[in-house]
Amino acid sequence: MNYRYILQRLFLAVVVILGVTFVVFMIVQIVPGDPARVVLGPYASDESVAGLRERLGLNRPFFEQYFTWLGGIVQGDFGQSLLNGQDVATQLLGRVGPSLELAFVSLFIGLAIAFPIGIISAIRPGSAIDIVATLFSQIGVSVPTFWMGILLMIFFSLTLGVLPPGGYTPFSEDPGDWLAHIILPAFTAGFVSASIQTRFIRSAMLDILNANFIQTARAKGLSERAVIIRHAMRNAMINIVTIIGLQITALFSGLVIVEVVFSWPGLGRLALNAVLERDYPMLQGAVFVVALVVTIVNLLIDLLYFVLDPRIEYA
Repeated sequence: MNYRYILQRLFLAVVVILGVTFVVFMIVQIVPGDPARVVLGPYASDESVAGLRERLGLNRPFFEQYFTWLGGIVQGDFGQSLLNGQDVATQLLGRVGPSLELAFVSLFIGLAIAFPIGIISAIRPGSAIDIVATLFSQIGVSVPTFWMGILLMIFFSLTLGVLPPGGYTPFSEDPGDWLAHIILPAFTAGFVSASIQTRFIRSAMLDILNANFIQTARAKGLSERAVIIRHAMRNAMINIVTIIGLQITALFSGLVIVEVVFSWPGLGRLALNAVLERDYPMLQGAVFVVALVVTIVNLLIDLLYFVLDPRIEYA
């Protein structure tokens, strides 16, 4: 294990998170509109607005506000919502779980579809299943996520009545009801993810199957199954893991639409409401948590490269 590389990646992860916090804080500050005016309403007096700005610290210099907010995050204090006065950290903790559940179930569905289709289409290029896989990838990339979600909702909820159209039940309360609620939003996000993963898995497997060492393995008399599992898939996993890492990032970014369509109480829906209501402490906290999760996932993906191929060296 290259401990120097691990320390470098940890340092870079901290730098990335700090960079994200700075950019998000700066963008929220320069967005037109006065948060104090939004909170008090359009008919509030100028004196009331000025008093609230002073109480919230909005009159302070930019960097003083930023470092005050950053210092609070380090201590677990994300501030209070401007709209309802609730603790932002408490609100975020309640939304992280549903978003993680939806993201990882979607990823599982995507991989369960993409792996067999991508590998079989690479083993048999030009076959009927390869043509179907290519068509599937094109459809999945072209179909808008919200449209797919609405179609699934109309068919399975309104027409057949076998699945709920939206909402959320915690797994700890009723696992069966949790599963019924998560199927449609997870499949909506997983379908798009599967179409992209299928394309990359097929491409990665084709590159490996045409390599010289694969031909050598076949010349030694190994069965085709052994060649595929022991040699081709193992060497293709580095590229596939890279794609999986990118897909996790894309999933977290794209969950906003799915959570809104299916009324899923996750971070994406919370962030969207914060944008619409100009609740900047809530928005900053939500973006920070998403950036933290994505950075940790990418860090784990980088470290996984060592496990898959110990020959990898980093500068």
